[in-house]
Amino acid sequence: MQVILKYFFMKTKKRSNCPVSSSLDIWGDKWSLLIIRDLMFAKECTYGDFLKAPERIATNILASRLQVLEENKIIEKLDHPESKAKVLYRLTKKGIDLLPIMIEINLWAEKYFPIPADRKAMLKEVKKDKTAFIKSMTKELERQGD
Repeated sequence: MQVILKYFFMKTKKRSNCPVSSSLDIWGDKWSLLIIRDLMFAKECTYGDFLKAPERIATNILASRLQVLEENKIIEKLDHPESKAKVLYRLTKKGIDLLPIMIEINLWAEKYFPIPADRKAMLKEVKKDKTAFIKSMTKELERQGD
């Protein structure tokens, strides 16, 4: 376990030993979470797809966040099957493990903000059986790229 933690902290500049702080150093900014969101829920997986998101991320920020997420093994790059000029991105197992957190963020947001109909439908399924939903979606995300 110590070897894993050593590798984790080598890639990330650490402000403290607090697990919340250390995690936020990797994926806690809004852009990283939106990239993870797209890979998790919208299944968008090329650089251009991220640029088309409604939040309008700048290219330099996108490149920086993709690099940090890749260096920390949250996402990985794959060759695009149709174009040598494009790269596909997908979540790693470590990235997929963020699914319960993303679900909780969505449930919290539903309480306080209007959310799109497709997200409401997803959360309706989550509320029926959160454990089963997470298990099913985890399997689906793991199958991507196989």
